Amino acid sequence: MFSLDQIITVGFTLFAVIDILGSIPILLSLKEKIGEINAVKATLASGVLMVVFLLVGEAFLKLMSVDLQSFAVAGSIVIFIIGLEMILGIEFFKSEDTKTGSLVPIAFPLIAGSGTLTTIMSLKADFGDYNILAGILVNLIIIFVVLKSLRWIERILGKAGLMVVRKFFGVILLAIAVRIFKSNIGTL
Repeated sequence: MFSLDQIITVGFTLFAVIDILGSIPILLSLKEKIGEINAVKATLASGVLMVVFLLVGEAFLKLMSVDLQSFAVAGSIVIFIIGLEMILGIEFFKSEDTKTGSLVPIAFPLIAGSGTLTTIMSLKADFGDYNILAGILVNLIIIFVVLKSLRWIERILGKAGLMVVRKFFGVILLAIAVRIFKSNIGTL
């Protein structure tokens, strides 16, 4: 059932991985290139990807003969690397630049990319589906609000503020990755 502690942990974990605040400079650049970003379309598309992966990701893994704990350990390594990217400012995962609009590259891979989907599957090893779903919904609301108010957020936080937020959530991600790794490595 629902657990406020789990929802908060899942919500913060996904918030850190999605890094919607750290993506504001990228989103502003895309907005200049492609025009207006459709916040509803981008939010719904990312939500559908995350929920579908939550619901059928485990079955897909079984089809590939991968157990959830192994995926969680592998996912914790990806989350760790994403945290390092955020702290060090080095890009390990390269993404293709494209001008196709709100769905690509915003919904996928910027919001619901491999890091987010890997995190959702990794979280399944430690948290209930309802709590993960609630964490996803909380993040979708935040994503929608951020996409609707990009310029305002940039003005309030400034470049230095955005950098501080990104580094802070990078450290949080490193700690979460270590916890997921530690809780699943013994089951292998």
